[in-house]
Amino acid sequence: MSVYPVSDRFLPRLAEPHTPLTQVQLFLTNGEVIDLEHTGGSVTVDRSQAIRRTCTVTVADPSLIPRTPSDQLATYGARLRISRGVDYGDGSQELVPLGVFRLDSVDGDVSEGPVTLQGKDLSAIVADDKFTAPYRVTGTVVGAVTALIQRSIPGADVISQITDVPIGSRAFDVEADPWAGAQEVAAAAGGEVYPNADGVFVIATLPDLLTATPVWAIEATEGGVYISASRAMSSEGVYNGVLARGENTSENAPPVSYLAVDSDPNSPTYWSGPFGRRPMFYSSSTLTSVNACAQAANLKLLQAKAPNASGDISSLPNPALESGDVLRVVHEDGSRELHQAAAFTVPLDVGGEFPISTISAKEDA
Repeated sequence: MSVYPVSDRFLPRLAEPHTPLTQVQLFLTNGEVIDLEHTGGSVTVDRSQAIRRTCTVTVADPSLIPRTPSDQLATYGARLRISRGVDYGDGSQELVPLGVFRLDSVDGDVSEGPVTLQGKDLSAIVADDKFTAPYRVTGTVVGAVTALIQRSIPGADVISQITDVPIGSRAFDVEADPWAGAQEVAAAAGGEVYPNADGVFVIATLPDLLTATPVWAIEATEGGVYISASRAMSSEGVYNGVLARGENTSENAPPVSYLAVDSDPNSPTYWSGPFGRRPMFYSSSTLTSVNACAQAANLKLLQAKAPNASGDISSLPNPALESGDVLRVVHEDGSRELHQAAAFTVPLDVGGEFPISTISAKEDA
């Protein structure tokens, strides 16, 4: 996870006076592509949600509301591709994708408009394609996750950024959610799976705040993009131990488990310290060895003990940001912190602040 690849002048230009560009393309099922003249809207990215990216687009033209069966046929199943970028004023432009979305609803005043379009990222297609018969995956994490995605979206691109590991077989019942299944299998390697801004599915681990390189600076200095920030500490949702367990009766594999704990005496969430013992639990039949349990537990522990600080930062919009990216924040008093982006909303109109919620923070020397 890191900011979308942009030119060297893109991020610096965000802090300077510039003309933002936005583009919304509607891909109809009949192959037609329409550039939508839009008056507003936003794209929200939130890694705490099963469907990570959602969008709302406001369009003035009411003729987009489907009236006839052929209109509806072309609209239902249609996709939106949304981008935001910069007009450099020298004849060159740079657009950054914000996501590819399944169009879920079109509503508004039939005669006068405006019309509101709403969409969810492509993981919604996988989530809605519930199992109508028992389904089994086996092999490796990447192979199983890819099979679950391509079952619903044949030909979907799946990129792995993790070390692939073998898994035990996992059977899903009728009515089970295949997207939740893909997340469960990815977690066996300590990973998560999500569609990125290009609509490509990515299997990755959350970057470690302590070792990751900050991808963007939000500075309360002249020429900086900082608008405001708040800071909070909470122990809710923070765990300092993870017990990963696996039991695979179908393969006659005996139960296995591993407890990973925060063993650093200097850590505020030290297992044997004043924070107390707060374990969380993860179980899956995909884990068939102690080693597999240990890998899943240790990587899950990195995430579980991270959200011990939260920040709500408001800055000028950065469409290239990805959830999980590490940010350097310099406050008005000169103090510096590293934050990890959890959720943010990119506006599609020219004004508008850019609120970023973060999952963890630490002081930056």
